[in-house]
Amino acid sequence: MGELADALHRHPMFRARKGRVRAETFQVFGVGCAGRLSPALDYEFDVVVIGAGPAGEIAAGRLATRGHRRVAIVERDLVGGECSFYACMPSKALLRPQEVLDEARRVPGAAQAISGGLDLQAVLDRRDEVVNNLDDSHQLPWLEDRGIKLFRGTARLDGELRVRVDDDLLVAREAVVIATGSTAAMPTIPGLADAGAWSNRQITTAKQVPPRLTILGGGVVGVEMAQAWASLGAQVTVIEAQASLIGNEEPFAGEQVADGLRKIGVDIRLGAKATAVSRGDTAITVELDDGSSVTGERLLVAVGREPLTGGIGLPTVGLADGGFIEVEDTLEVPGHPWLYAVGDANGRSLLTHAGKYQARIAADRILGHTDARAVADGAATPRVIFTDPQVAAVGLTLAAALDAGLPAVAVDLPTGSSAGSAFIGHGTSNSSRFVVDREREVLVGVTLVGPSVAESLHAASIAVAAQVPLARLTHAIAPFPTRSELWLSFLEKYEREQDVSLHR
Repeated sequence: MGELADALHRHPMFRARKGRVRAETFQVFGVGCAGRLSPALDYEFDVVVIGAGPAGEIAAGRLATRGHRRVAIVERDLVGGECSFYACMPSKALLRPQEVLDEARRVPGAAQAISGGLDLQAVLDRRDEVVNNLDDSHQLPWLEDRGIKLFRGTARLDGELRVRVDDDLLVAREAVVIATGSTAAMPTIPGLADAGAWSNRQITTAKQVPPRLTILGGGVVGVEMAQAWASLGAQVTVIEAQASLIGNEEPFAGEQVADGLRKIGVDIRLGAKATAVSRGDTAITVELDDGSSVTGERLLVAVGREPLTGGIGLPTVGLADGGFIEVEDTLEVPGHPWLYAVGDANGRSLLTHAGKYQARIAADRILGHTDARAVADGAATPRVIFTDPQVAAVGLTLAAALDAGLPAVAVDLPTGSSAGSAFIGHGTSNSSRFVVDREREVLVGVTLVGPSVAESLHAASIAVAAQVPLARLTHAIAPFPTRSELWLSFLEKYEREQDVSLHR
């Protein structure tokens, strides 16, 4: 029988129709069908990753390259995920042209050379280039070079260490990693479901500028898209139920972002709740709880995200269908030592870079590194909002630090207080805040607001994540004349206000 099976394995009729695989198994049915073999459509891998967005790709790549594991990755949409095609990348491509133009206008000499505004079609063409015209073929060589097998289709768990992809069964020897990401949340507002509202997917890939754009939600997506499309000529209205924009950040950050948006003509409605939505022949109207209404050709809903974990077979392993998947700091699902969830699927931090961080930790756990734990994907996760001014923050706000019971104090400074800020140009009066745990004398939070502060954030991330004592941080010399001398200003002001010397 072994010789017969070997012969059939070699026969083209029974070769794997999905390309390179680790093993195919064949079952022998002896009763009533002597000698007949039936192929069981199962493939064996060491690890199966569900979702080929940034977190899934990083997990698969680390397992394949560092651990020499045989890895399968499953994707039903575009390899590269939401961030690459419908969120982070296209949104920044839309925002960047106006940012460059504004900076040039702030600098005498360069400002005089500017004779026009943005070229709309060139901006949209560049956006399309950044997302490769929604074609993921350029992503595939990265997987192929690492020997990662891609399965296209909808994945669902089918019991422990088993994943079905349409008609195929993938069997994992060691682990399954869920990296399915998230989608835009749609609130239950009467009429909204039938109004043809846009999510981040439609707004970041739009081919034309809507004359009037209404944005429901003043969080990160809402304010960035208000900035982008107002700069391209849309009349934008932002509706936010809370009292400030970007409500999870320091209050002054929301105020300064709101000021920046109003300067370019954005209408901001704070403390306003949508009560109904209706669609007419050419426009969509949003009714507000104060009796007013907002009408526009397009409506963007940007009120948050929800995980894509429904319908992926979680009940087959005893877990609830849908919702964020609870994980330990190891990224393992409690009671399921073979199952991991990384990125938006676990709800710990809905940021691409946090998902990539978690993916590295999960991969190392699978590879046997038992000390690997995610410790910096909570408040210590850095976050950037690419408005004008930009907001770059890491760690806790002052209010969050006090709520956590920390003996926290804030050191506030003008972002442009250093000599190096003179080169950014005129009209850049924004604020920064450093939140210090006085007892331990370490930073627990930093918020920077101003032009191009995103690239300055990583120093703060290191200080917060590594809990660098201020007495040590004071020996990190800031180069002159750069904006990084803001750190020197912070340390000196802390010394004055606390009446201490950090040189000890």
